Amino acid sequence: MIAFLRGILVSLGNDHAVVAVGGVGFQVSVPASVAETLGAVGQEVTLHTTLLVRDEEPSLYGFPTPQGKRLFDALLAVSGVGPRLALAILSAFSPDEAAVAIVSGNADLLSSVRGVGKRTAGRIVLDLQARLQKEWEAEGVTPMDANADVMAALQALGYSVGEAQRAAASLKDVAGLPLEEQVRQALQGLARE
Repeated sequence: MIAFLRGILVSLGNDHAVVAVGGVGFQVSVPASVAETLGAVGQEVTLHTTLLVRDEEPSLYGFPTPQGKRLFDALLAVSGVGPRLALAILSAFSPDEAAVAIVSGNADLLSSVRGVGKRTAGRIVLDLQARLQKEWEAEGVTPMDANADVMAALQALGYSVGEAQRAAASLKDVAGLPLEEQVRQALQGLARE
C-alpha cells in the first residue's frame, strides 16, 4: 500500500496531479479544491494517499492532509458511496467542513453536492455521525447546529456551500439575534473577504 507520496509536482489537472517520486511519475486523483491550492508545477508536494484496485485497475487518490484521507476512507465505507462521490464531497467541502456537516446531521447540506441524493446523504450521516463525532471532537472541530439556518439562507441567496459555511462559522455572539440579523452579519463578513 502507498501511504503517502512526497515528490515534485509535474503537472496538475482539474481532478488529478502527477507527482514525480524517485524517477517515477504517479498520477493521483485529487479533489478539485485541492487541485486549485496544491501549488505550482516544479514545487515539492506531499499527498496522503489511498490506493484502490477496481476491475484490476489501480487508482491512487491523494489529499494534502491526513484528515482528508481519513474522511475519504470513511466515506468509502458507506454503502453506495464510491471514490467519485467521496471526491465530489471533498471537492465541495474541506475535510473539517464535511465532518461538521456529518456530525451535525446536516444531510441537506451534503445533498447539495452534485451526485449526492437525499437518501445517500442520510446514509452518510447515519453511518458516520457517531464515529466522526469522536474523531473530530478530539481535534477541536464542533458541530454548527446553531448556524444551520444562516447557512441555508446564504445558499438560497446563491452563495456556495463553502462560502456559506465559512460565513456562518465566523459569526460570534449572535445566539439571541433574529435570523435576519444573523444573515446580515454573515453577508457583511462575506463582503470583507
